Amino acid sequence: MSEIPAKATESEDPAGGATGRAADGLVSGDARTGDALWHSSPPGSMYDYINVASFSIGPDGLIDQWSLRAEQVFGVPAARAVGLDPVEAFVDPYNRVDGRRKMSEILDGREWTGVVPFRTPGAAGRREHTEGLAEVYVMPTRTAEGERAAVCVVVDVRTLRRIETDLAASQAIFGQSPFGFLLLDTHLKVRRANQRFASVFGGTPRDHRGRDVHDYLPRGEAERVAATLRRVLETGETITDMHVTGFVPDSDERRHWSVNLYRVHSGSGRPVGVAWVGTDITSRRAAAREAAAARRNLALLNEAGARIGNSLDLETTARELLDVVVPGFCDLATVDLYQGLLAGDQTPPGLADGSAELRRVAYASAVSDAPFNNRRDPVAVGAVHHYAFTSPYADALRTARPRHVPGEDGGLVQSTLAVPMVAHDTVVGLAQFARTKGSEPFGDRDRDLAVELAARAAVCIDNARLYRREHERALILQRSLLPPGDPEASGLDIACRYLPGSASTGRPSEVGGDWFDVIELPGHRTALVVGDVMGRGLRAAVAMGELRTAVRTLALLDLEPAEVLSQLDEIARGLGAPGGVQQATRAARRPREADLSEVYLATCVYAVYDSVTRRCTFANAGHLPPVLVEPGENALMLDVPPGLPLGVGGEPFEEVEVELPEGALLALYTDGLVESRDHPLDEGLQAFVGTLTDPTQPLEDVCDHVLNTLDTHHGEDDIALLMARVQGLPAESVGDWTLPREPRSVGRAREYARSQLLSWDLEPLVDTTELLVSELVTNALRYGEGEIRLRLLLDRTLVCEVWDAGLVQPRRRRARDTDEGGRGLQLVGLLSAAWGSRRTPRGKTVWFELALPDGENSVADPAEALLSLF
Repeated sequence: MSEIPAKATESEDPAGGATGRAADGLVSGDARTGDALWHSSPPGSMYDYINVASFSIGPDGLIDQWSLRAEQVFGVPAARAVGLDPVEAFVDPYNRVDGRRKMSEILDGREWTGVVPFRTPGAAGRREHTEGLAEVYVMPTRTAEGERAAVCVVVDVRTLRRIETDLAASQAIFGQSPFGFLLLDTHLKVRRANQRFASVFGGTPRDHRGRDVHDYLPRGEAERVAATLRRVLETGETITDMHVTGFVPDSDERRHWSVNLYRVHSGSGRPVGVAWVGTDITSRRAAAREAAAARRNLALLNEAGARIGNSLDLETTARELLDVVVPGFCDLATVDLYQGLLAGDQTPPGLADGSAELRRVAYASAVSDAPFNNRRDPVAVGAVHHYAFTSPYADALRTARPRHVPGEDGGLVQSTLAVPMVAHDTVVGLAQFARTKGSEPFGDRDRDLAVELAARAAVCIDNARLYRREHERALILQRSLLPPGDPEASGLDIACRYLPGSASTGRPSEVGGDWFDVIELPGHRTALVVGDVMGRGLRAAVAMGELRTAVRTLALLDLEPAEVLSQLDEIARGLGAPGGVQQATRAARRPREADLSEVYLATCVYAVYDSVTRRCTFANAGHLPPVLVEPGENALMLDVPPGLPLGVGGEPFEEVEVELPEGALLALYTDGLVESRDHPLDEGLQAFVGTLTDPTQPLEDVCDHVLNTLDTHHGEDDIALLMARVQGLPAESVGDWTLPREPRSVGRAREYARSQLLSWDLEPLVDTTELLVSELVTNALRYGEGEIRLRLLLDRTLVCEVWDAGLVQPRRRRARDTDEGGRGLQLVGLLSAAWGSRRTPRGKTVWFELALPDGENSVADPAEALLSLF
């Protein structure tokens, strides 16, 4: 309504539109003059708005024609109006004199225009009148007979003033609106534009008349907007907050607008065009984009905190960083770490100037076959390389500051951020983040985020590096405490395996306290030990070393297995407390008061095998049961009472003696072989027993078969496996005699020894053996009790044992020059490879060992040994 003019004459509006032409254009929808002249105006034209009426006055000054519109305006039907004096009928009495004078002038042929108050006569029989104000245009005319007459055009002034007020308000809103305002006709051409729109796109509002959206927007965007305009025009749908993107004159800056569209109708409801109201939201979009970027970066940092550093493996940590940034932050990324630092060097050569060798530990790409544009020869993961001194990458490593590297012409990569990875003021490597062509280039906010991500990953990687170094040192310590190579034992074929947790799972883990040992004992006996210190880490490894050393010491005292574990239990209770082993003594005095939080708990199985009797004695401290496979039989777990773990104290340990047939297979192991998070212990034990189906295979093959078969049962714990096949000492390699307690037994013992050695073709050892046997039997007669037993054992060495029922252990002493005795044990020590004594259930045994002659080892001369004692 506001676009309809108040006058029939053309006048310029403040917004630059011609009201007459605008009204005409809105009605016709076309600016072509010929079409507008002959266009039929439907109901709802401008004349309906302003209430225009007409009537004519005859030569006699009376109304002779009365239009239908006059009936509507004045409320008087034509039948009543025709023949009335317009002055008498419609002019109030106070203005009739002036009315008659004007009527005379009009009939004299003068035109007149003015505002006339009027009143309409009441209906027949009624006296009320309706008063109004009309603008009258009187045009003189002549009748067919040539008489003077007049035609009157009347407009209701009140309606006209209302329209003028509405038009003024419309012009104010349109012209002074802070939003860009367009009025498009049915051909989607601009009919009117306000000053705000013109100030953005240049020129005056009139300059934009007749243009369309293609004159303001890029082609693709213009097509989209034009389709939307057509839909609004056709359907009447209102569009709110449609985002439109384009450019303004003399600027390359991309601008964004929020546009509201609605269809405009005439008074009768006929569509006459589309209104466009737009506001610039470029700043708002930028702020929203910044806020979204900040939220995205915060979410990325939060994700990085949750995902990076969950592993203490260098490569895994580097891959975790790339998993976070690709593709959420960039399209390509790599991580290079200094090779020297990975090898354990604190300050590798070239670290300061960035020329040191680096190893690529991780690479990720969201684009297939997309190497970094600045590297014509892409570096493979695991490859060692270095950057040229003048390159921005070396500069980033030298200065510990990020560098932005633009992409090469024709390359896929648009730009790269080279970010040094700094941990504890030390550059440990370089992270590269790249975006391909078509992605948003890196900004300052992106650079800051990349630095933060690289710093977080660097700390985790440095922690992983330090852990790896300490882990390797702990492994070296742990392995140094294990038996070197394949242990040898009399009457046993030995094979063993030790796998740290990282070897069995492929992931780094803390070293554990698993250990095994094979200890040779006097009399061709062997102690087999497998243990596991509970807990992990360097302290557990050290505790394992202390327990292993204690086991070897106690074993060499030739204590019974149960006694060995009892002594070991007391030592274990002092390992975790201040003072170490010294605390064990105090713990042993107060076994019930020991605090388990201050001790290391450990499990251990200790077995002593006698190759002569093929008997094996077991004692168990909370460890898994040994597994025995006899020839032709199924594997079974030996029923050895488990007892309490070492370090608990308070309970004795039980012994079980088992006779092992020739060729039997004995397996000792730790729980890492049979237990994991995914497989319960019972299932793992049954699986292990099921793998021992053919004990006749070489032991090395049996060990490999067990580990390969149980691979899916491995957990993260260490694995220790000790397997022994029984090969008893043959009867012909044993000489055993019982001697009465009388002086003649000394000579008889020498005869037995000579005869046995000659049968074994050991004549070079006869004299030495006779002399030492004579000394031991003499001591047994002099200081021992009960009958005397002499035993010779031939295996890898010659062992001589003298048994008696006495409990007093022999002790070497220094004899004076004048003493007649006291030199026997010194002589034994000089001539033998080793000697000693041990308690037995019925007394003691004193023994010595001689190395077998092999052409290289010379046999000690007894005469020279005797002379050296005086």
